[in-house]
Amino acid sequence: MSNDAWGYQPRSNRPAPDWEVNSQTDAVRAGLARTGFGETSEALFLNSGFTYTSAQEAVDAFTDETDHYLYSRFHNPTVAMFEKRLAAIEGAEFCHAFGSGMAAAFASLACIVEAGDHIVATSSMFSSCYVVITEILPKWGVTYELVKANDLDAWAKALSKPTKAVFIESPSNPLLEVTDIRAVSDLAHKAGATVIVDNVMASPVLQRPLELGADVVMYSATKHIDGQGRVLAGALLGSFEYMQEKLLPFTRHTGPALSAFNAWVLVKSLETMELRVERMNSNAQAIAEFLDGHNAIKKVMYPGLKSHPDAAVIAKQMRGGGTTIGIEFKGSQKDAFKFMDSLRIIDISNNLGDSKSLITHPASTTHRRLSPEVQAEMGITSSVLRLSVGLEHVDDLIKDLDQALKS
Repeated sequence: MSNDAWGYQPRSNRPAPDWEVNSQTDAVRAGLARTGFGETSEALFLNSGFTYTSAQEAVDAFTDETDHYLYSRFHNPTVAMFEKRLAAIEGAEFCHAFGSGMAAAFASLACIVEAGDHIVATSSMFSSCYVVITEILPKWGVTYELVKANDLDAWAKALSKPTKAVFIESPSNPLLEVTDIRAVSDLAHKAGATVIVDNVMASPVLQRPLELGADVVMYSATKHIDGQGRVLAGALLGSFEYMQEKLLPFTRHTGPALSAFNAWVLVKSLETMELRVERMNSNAQAIAEFLDGHNAIKKVMYPGLKSHPDAAVIAKQMRGGGTTIGIEFKGSQKDAFKFMDSLRIIDISNNLGDSKSLITHPASTTHRRLSPEVQAEMGITSSVLRLSVGLEHVDDLIKDLDQALKS
């Protein structure tokens, strides 16, 4: 959006860099638009509406003849800064922000499907995404098929017929299954499908789905993007065509808007996202290696381990294993709960991607809504835990896990 739309000219007329800047520089600078006061931090516009200099200007704004903010449910200057900054980091043509990650996930599909359309999705995914695909959209006459994340033959078979959308969660929540995004995107495009990737577990720092052939990337910005337990938010990124022709007409009338205050928090969070995720990833790698092979643990699921069944694909599409570890104990749910209750630093919480390390029992919390049969198909047993690794010193986290395991 042009500077004219803000109603002022920026104080600096310095030319933009004539080289391709690093994504970390984008995380600090992209989308920045200062008012006439020349503030160093980004401005916070809490207003709901905007004024016009004349009745005709209002008409021109609503008919897109002029570039002017209309209403904060449609667009807001602070939200626009967040969207432009995240788009620059992701390398996307366009970004649209939402009030939550699930609002973004639902809109990504709802804006393109209609009765008679078909969706193919990974069989392992966050429970609310599962409900949207298997319960809500079928009420509209949309059919679906679920495919195991790393089974390319099954993907090829599922995508041998016309498909409207493919929804991939990779790595998956909570057991970190990985899908070959490039291979599945190629198959999906031959079937006429739009490929949507839930990139929450990897974050923009460790995986770039658009570079791997995906059409749309979805985030719960609550996670690593804010990553400090403060706000709810979501985002979709993709082509200008998808956003303008499909998504924006849907969101304009359904209203899943992000608040200006939350957008402002996220703008500031993006400045440190790469630093936080890199450290959290390093911590998680060390912890996964510590837990791997422990006599109390049946299996450790972490994309950074060489033992991960999809290690070859991970090496092609991820820059690190991520910040989340799946742990399956040899014992019962009672043993898993005793371990959780013995932790002294790590908090019990159903969130992830936070600066504080958090642990949860998916079968009884985040994936409780799913039937025992579906949980079993996803590999979520009563002794599975999900550990989200934060920014505490890794030595303290390992000591905490060690003493809890000994308990």
